[in-house]
Amino acid sequence: MLKTQVKVKMGGAPAAVEAYRSSPTPNLIVVEFSGDRNGLLENLDALSASCDAGTKVIVAGKVNDIILYRELIARGVSEYIVAPFSEIEFIRTVANLYHAPGAAAVGRVIAVMGAKGGAGASIVSHNLAWSIARSLQSSTVLLDMDLAFGTASLDFNQDPPQGIAEAVSAPERLDTNLVERLLSKCTDNLSMLAAPAVLEKNYDFEEGAFDNLIDILRGTTPNIILDVPHVWSRWSRRMLVGADEVIIVAQPDLASLRNAKNILDVMRTTRVHDAKPRLVLNTVGMLKRPEIAAADFMKAVDVDTATLIPHDAKLFGTAANNGQMIGEVEAASKIAETFNELARLVTGRSAAPVKVKRNMLEPLMARFARKRA
Repeated sequence: MLKTQVKVKMGGAPAAVEAYRSSPTPNLIVVEFSGDRNGLLENLDALSASCDAGTKVIVAGKVNDIILYRELIARGVSEYIVAPFSEIEFIRTVANLYHAPGAAAVGRVIAVMGAKGGAGASIVSHNLAWSIARSLQSSTVLLDMDLAFGTASLDFNQDPPQGIAEAVSAPERLDTNLVERLLSKCTDNLSMLAAPAVLEKNYDFEEGAFDNLIDILRGTTPNIILDVPHVWSRWSRRMLVGADEVIIVAQPDLASLRNAKNILDVMRTTRVHDAKPRLVLNTVGMLKRPEIAAADFMKAVDVDTATLIPHDAKLFGTAANNGQMIGEVEAASKIAETFNELARLVTGRSAAPVKVKRNMLEPLMARFARKRA
């Protein structure tokens, strides 16, 4: 229970329905009721319409009724506990939901990698982590895995004395307490393990060098964002293959197209039963730059949908120089909303994006060109 964030709301099941009707649901909702059985079931049905994927529900009541228990389980309730119960019994019930054999891990790992150097994967991963923590109010950890040249500390205007290098340099000492001490706090819901960004030593890792760190974070943190550098090695491939979500960031040019296709092809063969990789096209609509049309790019790499991030040198430059995220510089901008929508997509809190068609792209490009002019 070390890293749990608890909010208590009065009103029982009806209050839960109202509270989460238009806001994201947490990992766990505990509903207390005192005898209105039919009302409880009706409210649980209403609550299920608002629950995000992965949210668990525990019902606490005073009625020891096997028929009620079966009805609750049939509605997807994770557990029903009968009062009176002790604090330890309650904690054990919660812990069993996440640590019992076969239980799904708390954390969701999202790996972000650029199709080529300079494609903007770090910018995307940092803004994505910030959007998940800010707009979805969900605890998030960002891992800057480019130990030699990582920019997470610059982008968040921090200078942490230690970070991911210390976490992987002594795997035999790595545990939850050590990871907690190494984390640097960015916002209330966002922490990061920053890269040292120094060249005093070589950073050569074994294939499973980050496995223990990822396992520890998955046990305590709902969202883990991996900023994977543009290198192809055993460990970077392992991070992509083992992630719950993979995002490939590309620019609308030939080198990005070739590399993105190669990476996506590998992901399709190694992640047969996992979520399909997502494509982000960055710096779309740069003035006077010849580009591959988004529809043609998507067709060539065989993806149906993509997230388009338009080129805006002023906005991105201001954010980078100030050590801020796009949502902090211009919260009402379309680019900020694009990152918020991407956050909802990778966390399972939004419907799939609309497929981009060629005739949809033309007015978009024209609008960008008029704005730059």
